[in-house]
Amino acid sequence: MSRAGPFAQAWGRFARDRWAVAGFVVLLLLGLAAAAAPWIVTAVLHQSVDRLGILDRTTAGGREVDVVSRLGLPVGPCARFPLGADLLGRDVLSRMLFGARVSLLVSGLGTLLALAIGLAAGLLAGFYRGVVDLVVSRFVDAVMAIPVLLLAIALASVLREGSVWMMVMILALVNWTYLARIIRAEVLSLRERDFIEAARALGVPDVAVLWRHLVPNLLGPLTVFATLSMAGNILLESALSFLGVGIQPPTPSWGNMIEEGVPFYTVAWWITLFPGLALLVTVLCLNLVGDGMRRAVAPGTDEAAAS
Repeated sequence: MSRAGPFAQAWGRFARDRWAVAGFVVLLLLGLAAAAAPWIVTAVLHQSVDRLGILDRTTAGGREVDVVSRLGLPVGPCARFPLGADLLGRDVLSRMLFGARVSLLVSGLGTLLALAIGLAAGLLAGFYRGVVDLVVSRFVDAVMAIPVLLLAIALASVLREGSVWMMVMILALVNWTYLARIIRAEVLSLRERDFIEAARALGVPDVAVLWRHLVPNLLGPLTVFATLSMAGNILLESALSFLGVGIQPPTPSWGNMIEEGVPFYTVAWWITLFPGLALLVTVLCLNLVGDGMRRAVAPGTDEAAAS
């Protein structure tokens, strides 16, 4: 019987990691809920993500109350609003589901774009070395010398659009450098292997060597980086939205939902708590999956580091 391939072995190691599998299941459910958000909000919750319910009345605690009281305080969790309403009478759960779409889309696309830029830069620097490596490496060092949050705030402040696609570009521009350094180090090692030397000796073009021989051997680091980077991107997007330079209202995101509720957290705690919990659980699950993938792709790294 033939031995299982490297991908099958890595998947088997990942499947045996209960915490990583649990994180993957939670992320899968979150992704499905975000994808089905328009249907869930209209057909199940019977709400609208943007409808203002300031003048509406609802039942809470067995009595009729204003959705937003005359003092400006919204109603808490009840039958109509499972996670409460916000200061404008909008359903917090509905906005959280649509906020999940924004956070996952922005962080996912931002990670993919960062992967493309970092992979290209790392391949060029590691494969060609010399002047190309010097120029790329020094540029990477210069970008990495700027604090990530400060760079992201500067870019967001200059661009001032607050759109989803602009946020994707900002997240990619501040994250690609880490991958570029990882890929460069891997390529410097791989280019000395016999199969690369043989391909170049046979006259295989550089582009073919890069994409047919080097990139397949970099899938492990790319997968691990993508998972862990996505967690950081969700936090960064939420931080920018919280500071007012990210996704702009009325488009919901977990960051701007938390920002809206902070001044009233003592009397309307649900506005801040539930988006914050969603952010916490999502980032935790992404880190669990990323750690599981790292152990599956490179088994024994934890033991080596501990020794």
